[in-house]
Amino acid sequence: MDLLKLSIAIEQMLVRQNLRGMARLLVHLKSGSYLRAARLIKDSKGLVLIGTGFPVGDSFETDGPVGAIILYQLVEKLGATAMLACGEPLFSVLKEDYACLQLPVNTDDAAEFARHSLQQLSPQLIISIERPGLAADGRYYNMRGLDISARCANFDVFFQQASCPTIAIGDGGNEIGMGNLNEAVSQLAITPSVTCCDELLLADVSNWAAYGLLALVSKLKDAETNCGWLIDCQPAELLQYLVERGCVDGVTGLASITEDSLPPEHAMQLIRDLQQLCFKNKNLQEKP
Repeated sequence: MDLLKLSIAIEQMLVRQNLRGMARLLVHLKSGSYLRAARLIKDSKGLVLIGTGFPVGDSFETDGPVGAIILYQLVEKLGATAMLACGEPLFSVLKEDYACLQLPVNTDDAAEFARHSLQQLSPQLIISIERPGLAADGRYYNMRGLDISARCANFDVFFQQASCPTIAIGDGGNEIGMGNLNEAVSQLAITPSVTCCDELLLADVSNWAAYGLLALVSKLKDAETNCGWLIDCQPAELLQYLVERGCVDGVTGLASITEDSLPPEHAMQLIRDLQQLCFKNKNLQEKP
């Protein structure tokens, strides 16, 4: 299977459950989005800035940070430098274990903060995974249509001002990057984001996009072993790490090791399927 065909297969696999209409959006994207994004990550030599964190009440949801950590670890494995960008309370949770940039929440000077940060950090690539994106009225809305602007840090301005490539990952239509498919997203039962990006990646659960990228990057880089880097993935461990620090499920609002109400077995099945697709073996074992 050539790489473009592999990417298309992964893109279809990532939306096969079609939980919130992403399979309907996929037909509007140019094929090969995951491969193009994987190549951008693989070729990065400097700083990769990864924004995540979707507020749920006074907390933050499990979907997004797990995938951001997976991508952070991937970037470091490749020999580049990774930094997570998030607002409170997620920033205080992650800063102990990861390099983080604190995004100011509900501020009037977000554009100036972004300009200064981009000038100081000079990232080579910017990624957003499950970050709320601005709607046409300049506000932020959750999946239920509630205005959550007061609890949101503005990462959109980084995409608007970036001089480097940008990748955005979403699973519902109200995330950064969905402006690329504005007409199609507007047909969904959601207040859509209008913020655009260079490469938009769709997934049933945003975290899961990280596994698709990991599969393709390791396919590109790890030809010697032909087993890939998916074998190291343990979603339940990362979910537990986050829940112990106050994270909640974005759909149920419960402090449980689930993502969009789904237990980690769903992610593990996807990882096994990606492993089989990319490396033709099932050399994955779940930890007891």
